[in-house]
Amino acid sequence: MANPLKQLAGETAIYGLSTILARIVNFLLVPLYTRVLVQSDYGVVTEFMAYIAILQVVLVLGLETGCFRFASREGVDKRSVFSTAFVIVGLLSLLFFIGISIFAGDIASGLGYEGFSNIIIYVAAILAIDCSTSIIFAKLRYEHKALRFAIIKTLKIFTEVGVNLILYLVMPARFAANPNHWLLNFVSATPDFTYAIFAIFISCIFAVVMLLPDLMHLRLRIDRKLWKPLLAYSIPLMIAGLPGVMNDFLDRILMRFLNADPLTWRADLGVYQAGVKIAVIMSLFIQMFRYAAEPFFFQKQRESDSKKVYADVMQWFVAFCMFGFLAIMLFMDEIGLILGKDFRVGLSIAPIMLMAYVVLGMLFNVDMWYKLAGKTRYAIYVALAGLAVTIAVNVIFMPIYSYHAAAWGHLASYAVMLLISTLLGRKHYYIPYRWGRIFLLIAIALAIYALSTLLPEMSLWPKLIVHALLVLLYPALIAAMVIFERKKKNTPAI
Repeated sequence: MANPLKQLAGETAIYGLSTILARIVNFLLVPLYTRVLVQSDYGVVTEFMAYIAILQVVLVLGLETGCFRFASREGVDKRSVFSTAFVIVGLLSLLFFIGISIFAGDIASGLGYEGFSNIIIYVAAILAIDCSTSIIFAKLRYEHKALRFAIIKTLKIFTEVGVNLILYLVMPARFAANPNHWLLNFVSATPDFTYAIFAIFISCIFAVVMLLPDLMHLRLRIDRKLWKPLLAYSIPLMIAGLPGVMNDFLDRILMRFLNADPLTWRADLGVYQAGVKIAVIMSLFIQMFRYAAEPFFFQKQRESDSKKVYADVMQWFVAFCMFGFLAIMLFMDEIGLILGKDFRVGLSIAPIMLMAYVVLGMLFNVDMWYKLAGKTRYAIYVALAGLAVTIAVNVIFMPIYSYHAAAWGHLASYAVMLLISTLLGRKHYYIPYRWGRIFLLIAIALAIYALSTLLPEMSLWPKLIVHALLVLLYPALIAAMVIFERKKKNTPAI
């Protein structure tokens, strides 16, 4: 029988390699945006992406996780589960797209983007396509078709990046030479935020084309016996997920109303997003881990040692995340050159956001208890508590500290959610996490980072060598801990 941790690690590697490759290519957009766009235009892109992220949760209705739950049950037709979910989400997304398109002009004017109703339509189309195809991607994950999933996701990102590069670097000269160019029916004549949104729209269409073979294997009908219990399980996850994703993106929307300088909120939002992009390097691992871990946790649930495996996964996860924290922070001066000069002031929030993402990853691990136990209503309480912290921190401190308050709001919110979910999990679905070891792993990494800040100024190459040695010190200390514990107990540690 295959080692379950090795199976999880293998699928995580597939998701991870493709995700990292795709996101590295997509990361090229950061220096592009921060050099071609002014701060305020990048802020506009950030604002629309926040709307997309929040509305995606609503339109998918939590059915991705619901599919995993019901498809894992014995005697259930797995094809019917995914077909039912796809039809429900597809119909809801279509109605949403039609409604938004009808009122696109009014929405654009209300947001202060009069004359850009086409952007509102693109955003509605992006949401309709992404939400519908999310069920197909969930089916690929459940069937352990990690390679196909990864290839399509990667090609989608390549498409988005390619369209961005063409629009920003090639087409402005073409538009100037040909004022009647057909593309001007879809984007502006000069580089601005419309190019970025249009590129995402094109990549979504390309993804649909690649997923057509998978779509053909679905029965486009709703199972009458299945749809009610499926929605009853999934909708609480959607309700819980909504404040959860608002924890991640509400600060982008609040900046319009609460920024320290009301006249520069779009520019500050652009700077904030640039700083967050550096920390997103950490979130990439968390995302690829989630793709593999969620179906793995459900499928492992039937085995007697499942809870011990969950606890082991948490420790390895934290160890890897803190290694990433060190690698990013100790080479921040070099990594920060990715950003355009006007945006590098945003690097000040990177350590806060990196730790916020570490805590968020821990929260994902802990939150599995209510999914596995079928008590998804508790997800609502946890998420609402986090949202309350997010709102409180931003409302109180954003008028004073601008985007720095937003960064601290993320860390505070995720920490409170982790605490509450852990306490509830201990009562309803106990998993033997070794919290002492977990916090020790975090403390060692933070101590090494603190040590690096005390070092004297050095020239480039000596600094790079010393910092590399400090980064490698972390896994060396973990290995020493493992060896010591094995000798002491003659059993595997973490």
